[in-house]
Amino acid sequence: MPTRPGRFAAVLEGDFVVFIIGARINRLWAVNKWLPVTQAMPRMLRELAAQPELGLLHAEPFLGSGPTVSTVQYWRSYEQLHAYAHARDKAHLPAWAAFQKAARNNTAVGIYHESYLVAADRYETIYADMPAFGLGKAGELLPAVGSMSRANARLHRAAGQREAAGTQEPIS
Repeated sequence: MPTRPGRFAAVLEGDFVVFIIGARINRLWAVNKWLPVTQAMPRMLRELAAQPELGLLHAEPFLGSGPTVSTVQYWRSYEQLHAYAHARDKAHLPAWAAFQKAARNNTAVGIYHESYLVAADRYETIYADMPAFGLGKAGELLPAVGSMSRANARLHRAAGQREAAGTQEPIS
């Protein structure tokens, strides 16, 4: 991914959800317990990428501290995230059932998730000399110039944010 020189801010119209999900390998030698967990997420992300109507806007994988892997996901709505998690014809529910069966009575792998419902115009971002990343991939990147050059202004931007940024077109 090429680096973009300059400063940019991410803009995503409307409310959205930040969903962080991950797994921690507690017993490295119990490969049969944690390997299926780590293989399930890429399968789900491929399914979601192929069906954008399900609501996933973007996902960023991360290696955490110690033996932890995580994915930060940006969703259009909590309702879409919840619907995907409970859909009988999608990859998540069978993966969850398999995890529940494999994880019963052992602590070889731990999992977690956090959901944050973000109201429109209640977030701010800055990316300096970076490739498109995170919320900048889920939404649009605009030059962080003029009133968009200050964090407080980005946080409280008005409906005319594209005009304030000096552009009518998103930077992708």
